[in-house]
Amino acid sequence: MSKNSPTIIFDGERMKYPNTGIYTFGKELVRALHQESQLRIADFIAYARKKTLDEWGLDIPFKAPFTVIEKHILFNCQQNRIWHTPFQLPRCVPINGKLLLTIHDLNFLYELTPKKQAHQLKKLQKLIDRSYSVVTISNFVKEDIIKNLHVETDKISVIYNGCSLYQGNVEAPAVKPEKKFLFSVGTVLPKKNFHVLPCLLVGNDYELIIAGVRSDYENQIIAEAKKYGVEDRLKIVGTISEAEKHWYYKNCEAFLFPSIAEGFGLPVIEAMYYERPVFLSDHTCLPEIGGKYAFYFNHDFNRELMQKEFAQGMQDFNNNCIYKEGMRNHALSFSWQQAAKKYWDIYEQMLNKEA
Repeated sequence: MSKNSPTIIFDGERMKYPNTGIYTFGKELVRALHQESQLRIADFIAYARKKTLDEWGLDIPFKAPFTVIEKHILFNCQQNRIWHTPFQLPRCVPINGKLLLTIHDLNFLYELTPKKQAHQLKKLQKLIDRSYSVVTISNFVKEDIIKNLHVETDKISVIYNGCSLYQGNVEAPAVKPEKKFLFSVGTVLPKKNFHVLPCLLVGNDYELIIAGVRSDYENQIIAEAKKYGVEDRLKIVGTISEAEKHWYYKNCEAFLFPSIAEGFGLPVIEAMYYERPVFLSDHTCLPEIGGKYAFYFNHDFNRELMQKEFAQGMQDFNNNCIYKEGMRNHALSFSWQQAAKKYWDIYEQMLNKEA
C-alpha cells in the first residue's frame, strides 16, 4: 500500500459484540467490500481489532483502534482518503478528510423523551454536516432523516443490507422446543414489541421461542403470557449461536417480528430464505423489506385481530404457492455483494470530488 494511494478506511471499532445487528452488518459488509476492492483502484483497510477480523475469518490489512487524538489527526491533509463510519454515532471521527456516514435508523425518535431526542438529533446533524455522503439502509430511514434533519437530497443514498447466507452447520439449540413452535429473535427491549405475541398461542399447541440479549422487559412479556394462560409455552432463551439461530429459522412453523423501531430488519429476510411464513408489524421499514411475501399485523396490535390475522396468514401460506415460490428469491434479492459495489461507487465518486 503506497502512502499516497487512495485509501478507504472502514471503521469497525464498535463491531466487537457478536449476537448484535451491527456486528453482523460489519462482518458481511467488510467481507464483500474487501472482495470488491480487488477490482477497484483504492486500497481498503479495516480499522478494527484483529480479534474481530479473526472471528470473521478475514486476513486483510487492518489498523488496531487508535487513541482519540490519533484518530483525529489521521486524516490531516490527506484528501485522498475516505473514512467510512458505518454507524450513526461513532466515538469520534477524524477532523479532516472525506467522511462517508451510514445511518441505520432514527430509533431514538420512538424510544426517548423529547429532550433526549433533540440532543441526539443535534449530534447526528453535526455528523451529517461533516459528511461528504450519507447512506441509509432503507427508504424509510431516508425519509425519516429528510423529515427530521437537514440534508441535501443529492447527498443521501439508499443501500439495502444483504441476506446473510449461513455456511456453517445447523445445530440443535440448547433449548429445543418440545412441540411445534413460533420463533422471534432480537434484543429483548420494548422497541421489539415482543409482548404482543403470547396471544398467538391461544387456541393452538405451539410454543413461542424468543431469542436475544435479555433485559427486564421480559417480565412484561411473561405477564402477557400469564394473562392468556400460555406462560408454560413461552420460552425466552437469551443469546444463541448462529448455528442455533438457523436451526430455529429452519424448523419453526412461522417467524414473528412485531418491531416498532427498525431500520432494516435482517432477521426478516433470513427467515424468508428458509421459506417460513413471516408475520411483521406494519411499522417503520418492515413493509418495505417484507413486501408482498410477508403477512402484517394490524397497526395497533389489537390482540383479538392479531389472532385472526395469524390464523388467516397461516392458512394462506399453506394454500398459496406464491409465497414459497417467491420468498427465497425475494430474500436473495438483498445482496451484500451488490451493496459492496454500490458503496465502492460512492467511494470513487468521493475520491474524484474536489475537497
